[in-house]
Amino acid sequence: MTTRGKILIGALLVVALYFGINKLISSGAIFKKAATESVLLTSIELPTASGTSGVNTVVPLAPLPSATPAATGTPLTWEVMAWNSQMAAMLANGGPRTTAGSAMAAHGIDLRILRQDDVSKMQADLVKNALDLQQNPNTPGLLVSIMGDGLPAFSAVQQQLHKAGTQLQLIPYSVGKSFGEDKLMGPKQWLDNPKLALGKTIACYLRDGDQNIALKWCADNGLKVNPDETTYDPQAVNFMAAADFLVAAEKYILGKPEQRAKVVEGKNTGVMVDVVADAVATWTPGDVNIARQKGGLVSIVSTKDYSNQMPNILVTTKRWYDAHPKQVEGLMLAFAQAADQVKAHPEALARAADISAAVYGDADKPGDYWRKYYLGVAEADRTGQVVELGGSKVFNFADNLTLFGLNPGGTNIYASVYKAFGDVQSKLYPKELPSYVPLEQMLDLAPLRALQARYQGKAVAPAEGQPFAAGEEIRRPVSKRAWHIAFHSGQSTFTPEAERQLRSLFDDLVVAGGLKVAVHGHTDNAGDPQANQQLSEDRAMAVRRWLEAKSPSAFPEGRIQVYAHGASEPLVSNATAAGKAQNRRVEIVLGN
Repeated sequence: MTTRGKILIGALLVVALYFGINKLISSGAIFKKAATESVLLTSIELPTASGTSGVNTVVPLAPLPSATPAATGTPLTWEVMAWNSQMAAMLANGGPRTTAGSAMAAHGIDLRILRQDDVSKMQADLVKNALDLQQNPNTPGLLVSIMGDGLPAFSAVQQQLHKAGTQLQLIPYSVGKSFGEDKLMGPKQWLDNPKLALGKTIACYLRDGDQNIALKWCADNGLKVNPDETTYDPQAVNFMAAADFLVAAEKYILGKPEQRAKVVEGKNTGVMVDVVADAVATWTPGDVNIARQKGGLVSIVSTKDYSNQMPNILVTTKRWYDAHPKQVEGLMLAFAQAADQVKAHPEALARAADISAAVYGDADKPGDYWRKYYLGVAEADRTGQVVELGGSKVFNFADNLTLFGLNPGGTNIYASVYKAFGDVQSKLYPKELPSYVPLEQMLDLAPLRALQARYQGKAVAPAEGQPFAAGEEIRRPVSKRAWHIAFHSGQSTFTPEAERQLRSLFDDLVVAGGLKVAVHGHTDNAGDPQANQQLSEDRAMAVRRWLEAKSPSAFPEGRIQVYAHGASEPLVSNATAAGKAQNRRVEIVLGN
């Protein structure tokens, strides 16, 4: 092994693990229109990032890769969307094809990065590559990047891969995540009153990660959603189909109406109405286009709030994965080394941005454009309203250990994300996605555990954490939802049926890792008011203790606050037994 190779492995300070499951969760090839009644999503559960308080390890600036193709090593192709979470991987490769002096070349890989915006094409290419490898094991392998929350829908390609004698396999390392650039943009009034979104329409690429943001926001605020994009329900949040995330932005900018049948309680009223895009779920540069070309929308909620929702997940076939363990490790090490560089040194980020521009190929978007929106900015839109735009993160080795729950007290964050959105997609589109592939059938953490053991006790660059100041109250609520967690009568102990609700709540809060959690306890009016006040506090504290005990990493000190209201804030009248049951509740408020 070369000296440089040893340095790169020693520097492993960043095996960025946070599978980025590309930005198109399904595409029309997987999902068809589902004409069903509007649905109240009881829960979309996402995970939370854990924080670290260690001293930062200083990572010296490494020589930047050359622009000369290395033209040696194991050939491999990687299909990507234009997504800033891939900055570290760009630097690791040195260019659209692996260059001399790059981390990828040092690990014996000749990687060609291609832009591919069509998820259906990614799926088809994986199947073709599987067949080609079956005929000729020396065929170059194929990786694709997708948004982590979109993998359940993407896994529909598994049936075709089985016919080719293989299956989907994840590289156990995420190169980064969306941290703000994917967002739901809507009228500012929705921030204070989410119910104003009822009867409105959100343009988006259906069944992808951006729509997932909107779906989770609806679930967290108790809003019904209409899963049929060809009808209009005035009592639900509706969706307008777009060919991709940029077209979704154009739907709002142009304001062209669509005529739809009006439905109420799942029944066609026979009335036709014109529907326009009132809001948009999109990512950069879609958000930038909205701000510059029309304005009028703000970020209602984004992946800065749902900070664990969108890791960049690398997918390949088990046929290639099993035959190339050395290359799998090399990818992880190269990504890790480059991520520490991008995190620590502006020069490395600038070079990565230039490489991104070369890969994405947009003539009007040079490296400075991608660098700017990787970092994220606040800019005034055409109406003068300040809007948050862009925002992504790269993952190093320690970030990946956190993402996959390999640290003591850790939670497999990605597993929670995967299940959360797999469940919601199956619920909304049962005919198109009656089931999805269990994550454990595609994810092999052994290579990551082996690297973790190899570097046990050695200094590595720390993971980024989400700091929460103890005692600091929520200033901007993002969502509010009542959870009817069953307690034993007059006590703060859980009934057996409460466990199901608590597990659902746990997953829900894990996804929303960037948000503080306020737990509000409420009782009915039976009994002594002072005793009810104490009981509401005890029950809210019981929920807090349960969450913190289940995952100290997901619920660090300062994230959860407790409030006791007794019987002072009933939802409905306490005159009936049903009303009393409704008022005995725990309300969860998420915000920052």
